[in-house]
Amino acid sequence: MTDEAVVDLLDLFGGPGGWDLAARRLGLAVTGIEIDHSACETRRAAGLGTVEGDVRAYGPADFPAATDLIGSPPCQPFSIGGLGAGRRALDTVLHFASLLAARKDISSGLATLDDERTGLVLEPLRWVLAALDIGRPYRTVMLEQVPTVLPVWEAMAHILRAEGYTVVTGRLHSEEHGVPQTRARAVLVARIRRGAALPTPTHRRYRRGTAQDAGDPVLLPWVSMAQGLGWGMTHRPALTVAVGTAAGGPDPSCVGGSGSRATLYGERDAGRWIADTRVVPADLLPAYRGGRKDMIRVSVADAAALQTFPPDHLFQGTRTKQYEQIGNAMPPLLAEAVIRRAMATELATRTRSQAG
Repeated sequence: MTDEAVVDLLDLFGGPGGWDLAARRLGLAVTGIEIDHSACETRRAAGLGTVEGDVRAYGPADFPAATDLIGSPPCQPFSIGGLGAGRRALDTVLHFASLLAARKDISSGLATLDDERTGLVLEPLRWVLAALDIGRPYRTVMLEQVPTVLPVWEAMAHILRAEGYTVVTGRLHSEEHGVPQTRARAVLVARIRRGAALPTPTHRRYRRGTAQDAGDPVLLPWVSMAQGLGWGMTHRPALTVAVGTAAGGPDPSCVGGSGSRATLYGERDAGRWIADTRVVPADLLPAYRGGRKDMIRVSVADAAALQTFPPDHLFQGTRTKQYEQIGNAMPPLLAEAVIRRAMATELATRTRSQAG
């Protein structure tokens, strides 16, 4: 049986390190596999363990020390802000999941999908089943994606329960865990030999038209955009930090699509706003040409702060790449809540071991 004081997390889609920063904050060792070079450079600048490569080229035998697994597959095919290849292929993806459960090779089938990233949502299942088959099952599995992926997580839950895991799935709302945005995520937590659980809210859920001090007095108030940044909307959190267009490119004028932009301007025009009085960052100066100084611009640092990345986490690559990394990341504060609840036993055992 694995020593519960030993935790070696493997993050299949490391990105710029949202999950990994949270794990490190909790004192846990973590290594991330990531294919995007700029994201790998961001990780290395932060001192995070990094393997630059494609998760499909590896398997559990390549990381024999890993005790627990994290996975946030690319969200673009399933995001409502994307082109929808994953949403259209949902039934096919669920069929492939059932084939994986039967230990069938699905690689040729995945190659027929319109967007090759769609099939990556099944990579965590491949890894978990492969680890079981070599006799080194992952103790904890934590997966995160956009809400439209919840049916995939539920299908995986059914498969993993048959393999001996206890599994929970659900939607988590970022503002209920102190993140200054209303980002919702579909999360799966699986545990072998122990019960699985999702974190309970520490902050109130944002509801339009409800005052910040209203609601359950046991919970903390949600955090507004202005509280998170020092400027912006005072009566609500920011909307999801997607920082992208429908085609997947960055749109630094807002924190999402056109609906997000309309909300920002509406709140500003209604006076529920703290102005940004800072000197315009150099990387945003082109946006202010032609007398467009009234535009609301969310800088890289602002987007990162809304995702709860620490200010010293320096994103690498072009400005486009930096926005992409931030928009695709799991908010570290939300990740910490998931890990802390899912791995409560290991964290407590580790603390006692260190104290002894």
